[in-house]
Amino acid sequence: MTRTNLLSKIQFLALAVVANFTIVLIKAQEKTPDLKVDVNVNKGESMMGGDLMSNPLVWIIGALVLILMIALVARGGGNK
Repeated sequence: MTRTNLLSKIQFLALAVVANFTIVLIKAQEKTPDLKVDVNVNKGESMMGGDLMSNPLVWIIGALVLILMIALVARGGGNK
């Protein structure tokens, strides 16, 4: 048996072990226990009265300001 043939068999064995280990991990996650989770979400608050950072309008305005600042810095003021 040549050295390359032995290495290819070892690589094949390692690949088979990794594949079987992956299948075992996937099968272990199929069934989850029945957990009784009570999530209390307060939807009565208005968008501005709730958490400020969860408001999508704040994120949009912040992104626009950031893009504007980057554009102004990259432009260099236009003085020549």
